[in-house]
Amino acid sequence: MLSTVRAKQLIAICGVSLMLAACSSNEAPEYVERPVSELYNGAQDLLDAKEYQQAAEAFDEVERQHPYSVWATKATLMSAYSYYQDNKYDDAINALDRFISLHPANPDVPYAYYLKALSYYEQISDVGRDQQMTQHAMDALDDVIRRFPDSKYARDAKLKKDLTVDHLAGKEMDVGRYYQDRNEYLAAINRFKAVIENYQTTTHVPEALARLTECYLSLGLEGEAKRTAAVLGHNFPGSEYYSESYSLMLGEEAPEREEESWWDATTNSISSLF
Repeated sequence: MLSTVRAKQLIAICGVSLMLAACSSNEAPEYVERPVSELYNGAQDLLDAKEYQQAAEAFDEVERQHPYSVWATKATLMSAYSYYQDNKYDDAINALDRFISLHPANPDVPYAYYLKALSYYEQISDVGRDQQMTQHAMDALDDVIRRFPDSKYARDAKLKKDLTVDHLAGKEMDVGRYYQDRNEYLAAINRFKAVIENYQTTTHVPEALARLTECYLSLGLEGEAKRTAAVLGHNFPGSEYYSESYSLMLGEEAPEREEESWWDATTNSISSLF
C-alpha cells in the first residue's frame, strides 16, 4: 500500500515539473536595453538585406527603448518605409500618421506625406472594383501638392494624380456601360455626364460623348443626340468615336473634317453641354 502511495506522489511531482518547464519555455525573452546606435544600425542592416518585416520591428524597437532620442524620430519614418516595402500599407500609413503628428516641423515631413500617398496609390484596384482606395489616394496626393507645391514630391504627385483621375473616370465609364447594356439609359446618361463634367482632361471623354449620343438616340432624343455628337466632332475629330457617332447619326461614313461643319454648328466646347 505504501509503495502505491509513493508512486502516486512521484507521478504528481513529475507532472508539476513538466508544467513548470512548459511555462518557462513560453515566457517572453528577458528585456535587455541596448545602445540606440546598435539598435538602429541593426535595423538598417535588416533593411539593406530586404528583411523588411524584421527591419520594421527593429526600427520600432529603437523608438520603444529610446523614445526621446534623435534616432527614434528617424526610426519611426524608417519603420514606415520598411512596412511600405513589405506591402504592409496599413502599417505604413499608421506609422506615417504617428510621425507627422509627433514631428510636424521635421524636415522629412514632406516625404512622410508623399510616402503615405504612395501607400494608398499602390492599393488602387481594377476599375471593376470599389474605388474607395482610389479616392483616398487622390486625397493624399492632393495633400502633397497643396502642402509642398515646390517640392520634388509634388511634381511626382501631380503625375500620379493624373493617372488616378483617369482611373476614377474609367470606373464611371464601366458603370455607365453596365447600365447601357441593360437598357437603363437614364442611369447610364448620368454616369457618362459625370465623366464629361468631372474628368474633362482624361482619355475617357470621347467615348463618354459617343455613349451619351447612343443613349439619347435610344430614348428618341434626337436633338440631344445631335448636339452631343457635334461636341464630339468638334473636340475629337480624329477619334474612332467620332466616326462611330457620325455613322450612327447619318448612316454613312464620316468625311474628312471641314471648317464649320454641322458638327461644329451646335457648339464649340464640351462645357456648353451643361
